[in-house]
Order: sequence, then structure tokens, then C-alpha cells
Amino acid sequence: MTVPAHTLRADLWLLGTTLLAAAGWIFSKEALAGLAPLQFVGLRFLIAAVVLAALSWSQLRRLDRAGLKGAVIVGALFAGAMALWISGLHHAQHIGEGAFISSLGIVMVPLLGRLFFGERPARITWVAMPLALVGFACLSLEHGFRFEPGQWFFLAAAMMFAVLFTLNSHIVRNVPALALSTVQVSMVAVLMLPLSLATETWPETVPTPVLGWLLASALLATTLRFFVQLHGQSMTSASHAAVILMLEPMWTAIVAAWWFGERMSAQQLLGCALIFSALVLSRWRWVRDLLKSVR
Repeated sequence: MTVPAHTLRADLWLLGTTLLAAAGWIFSKEALAGLAPLQFVGLRFLIAAVVLAALSWSQLRRLDRAGLKGAVIVGALFAGAMALWISGLHHAQHIGEGAFISSLGIVMVPLLGRLFFGERPARITWVAMPLALVGFACLSLEHGFRFEPGQWFFLAAAMMFAVLFTLNSHIVRNVPALALSTVQVSMVAVLMLPLSLATETWPETVPTPVLGWLLASALLATTLRFFVQLHGQSMTSASHAAVILMLEPMWTAIVAAWWFGERMSAQQLLGCALIFSALVLSRWRWVRDLLKSVR
């Protein structure tokens, strides 16, 4: 059966989202060459927040107190997750590996849904989770029983993102997407910049190329990525979009291999394959629906 044109267009937009996300890893790693980690995150999201606020002002003005409170709460969680993520990237020895570890948050979401809201996870979750853990072990034990700091930061970020995704779907259901994103992005800037000033030493001068990577991170990997994803999601179902968005770690590994010359051993490749398999299994119902739709 021929795939409808609107579905193909949605897939292309969502594929573009994953490529922008993958490029964001490269932009961020390059920017860290001249900026402190929390300083970079704070400035990146400050720039993005200004742009998003200008575009979502009408939605922001209509936010009620409950909606704003929920958005601020998930925004604070988002800030914590980004602080852990950038710490992982700062210490990372292998970006592609970090991308797959960070994606473990998707596998954790059903378990946290049961913990926080009593939701019953699908039975396939109990297959996906062990696969993901074995995959993480393959990545982290590449050089024996020695865990790198970056790996632990990425794992902690994955757990925080899982909490964020779980709460996001329950406490801010009625908040418009653009307004929610603006508040979340703003919270990262509001929390990270003071923390950076208190704990980090800011460079006296920043090289021009680093400023370029900062702007690329803010305008392309954050602001533009959001609009591309929102447009793609508006053209298809949430389940279909989620399947396409799972490609982000794969693209990140490919782009990192091209840009930084990263290579993976057979054990690391096995770990990535196991984690990706766990991602697919954790969203198997959606994958199955997607496969049916293209028959």
C-alpha cells in the first residue's frame, strides 16, 4: 500500500528533528572548548528563551496559575537534567556512546509511571529493561570494571529525563506546547546561570568560533529543532512521531564518527544495538502500528 503523502512529509520533518538533535551534540561539545559547562547551558537556553518568548507571547499571557506552576516544576526538572547532561558531555570520551546511554530514559518511563501514578507497564517492558541494562554494561565495561564519570552523568540525566517525561504527561496536559517549551527553556537559564556564576570560572574572552557554536546550539539545535518537531508532530500521531524520534542516538553516533573520527569496538556496538533494541521494544505497540500503516 502506498504511504500517504502527509505521512511521508511528517516523517521527513521528524527525521529533520533527529538530525538537528544529533547536530546539537556536536555544537555543544565544540562550544565547551571555550565555555564552562553550566555557563554554556545557561547562555544557550537564555538565547532560545528570548526567541521563544517573542513567538509565544500570546500563549504565555493566557497561562493560568496552575498551568504556570506545572510548567515551572517541569522546567526545574528539565534544568536539572540538562545540568547532568552537559556534565556528561564535558567528561565524555565517546559522544556516540553517551547518546545511547542518554536514550535509556525512554525505557525507564513505564517503570516510573507505575511508581508515581500506579500505571501498569506493558509486559514487553520487563524484556526491554534487562536488554537496556546489558547494553549499558557493554558500553561502560569496555575497559573492565572502570566506569567513566561521563557515563554516570549521562545515566543520571537519562533517569531525570524519564522523571520529566512522566510528570510532563500528567501535570501540564492542558498547557499549550509553545508556552510550555518557553517556560521550560527559561527555567534552565534562570537556574543555571546563577549556579554557574557561583561554582564556575568564566573565561575572560571567548573565541569567535565558540560563539558561533553557542549560537548554533541555541538557534538551530534548540529553537529550530523545537519548531521542526512541533510541525512534524502536528502532521501525524504522537505514537508515530515517537518511533521516528528514537533515531536520535543512532544519528548522533554517525555524526560523531564523521566529525570527531569516533570509532566503536565490537562490544560497544553490541551495547548500542541492545539499547536500541530496548527502545524499540519499549515502544513496540507504536512500532507495530507504524508497520501496519505502511503495508
